[in-house]
Amino acid sequence: MLGTQLDCRISKLDRNAFPLTREAALSRMEGFLPLAGEAYARKRNVDLGANSHVHVSRLSAALRRRLISEEELLAAVVAEHGPDVAEKFISEVFWRTYWKGWLEQRPGVWAGYKEAVERGKQRLEGDRGLASRYTDACDGRTGIDCFDAWSQELQATEYLHNWARMQFASIWIFTLGLPWELGADFMLERLVDGDQASYTLSWRWVAGLHTSAKPYLANAERVQATTGGRFAPIGLATRALIPLDNVSIPDASPPRLFALPDPSCPTTLLLTVVSLETLAGINALDIQEIAVMPGETDADRLSLGDALVRARLRWPNAAVIDWVDITSWSDVKASGRVQIVTGFAAVGPTADRLEKLKTELAAQGIALAEHLRDWDRRTWPHYRKGFFHLREKIPSLLNRRGRRV
Repeated sequence: MLGTQLDCRISKLDRNAFPLTREAALSRMEGFLPLAGEAYARKRNVDLGANSHVHVSRLSAALRRRLISEEELLAAVVAEHGPDVAEKFISEVFWRTYWKGWLEQRPGVWAGYKEAVERGKQRLEGDRGLASRYTDACDGRTGIDCFDAWSQELQATEYLHNWARMQFASIWIFTLGLPWELGADFMLERLVDGDQASYTLSWRWVAGLHTSAKPYLANAERVQATTGGRFAPIGLATRALIPLDNVSIPDASPPRLFALPDPSCPTTLLLTVVSLETLAGINALDIQEIAVMPGETDADRLSLGDALVRARLRWPNAAVIDWVDITSWSDVKASGRVQIVTGFAAVGPTADRLEKLKTELAAQGIALAEHLRDWDRRTWPHYRKGFFHLREKIPSLLNRRGRRV
């Protein structure tokens, strides 16, 4: 019988496990490169348990914050193994960018998800049975051995193996009969690599909402085999009982419009938790001040601190100003600055915060301009349909002006 808690020695803030500075991320990437080819293809789905995820890169927390870019990771992997041997790893990186590009062209899905989370929380207040199942799932007390272990591992380590996340989502939806949006919210709030596109859309995929009502069902024998016999779950759903009628996939729309930076204007650089890697693309700007949008988690704050250190090295004469000085307006107007520049934030919480800031700044006659990464600009137009439609484009996306990325 599973204990009520994992070993307390598992640290939630083990930053050696999940690099949250650029230097640590580059070191992790270098160390994992030899394993990104055949070894990854053979063992990427093997789940050995908490703090033993040695067959995957565990770079997702760094990629989510753009401490390293998808482009430089792919370049290193292709140089090490070639595109054919590393095909599985390359595909996983493209899945990450696919989710972001897909959601960017369907922002209504994110808005609908947020509304559904609130409705789901209201349902919990009036439905005792639903609330009890939800609490048991969150606490890891369902009696389903693998699910309970994964729930506790998630909360103890802020991480789950990607394969385990799929099984967890399937059991949440089809065996426990809980709203998928509440499960996505539960996971997104706890993951050190939580990404609004990857994890909300992955849950939609498991539920059958992303692929024309083709749900993903966890299988007890597969769980037992993939976890090395650690689990033998019983009672898993064998068919999707939740009605999935009238599933519709919204058509793609053009990505949102945004103001481009003006190189001739004195500029305040605004760092956010998803704009760190963009430092490499704004060297031509006249950066006179640097500000940081506060992070909401310890992991975010650690990464933002690293970004600020790197920004100050790059622009040693720029003054560091407090976030309050941007949001209070008086200092902004007194400084005479006419432009604040930040990295383009894809659909999600940071973009929501920036949209509010943009409106407030515009009322003061101050522009909020955004720098779009070249990788996003080149790849997102190919994410209007399904991932497998994208697959044939990967070779050309791995080449730019005749050279590998």
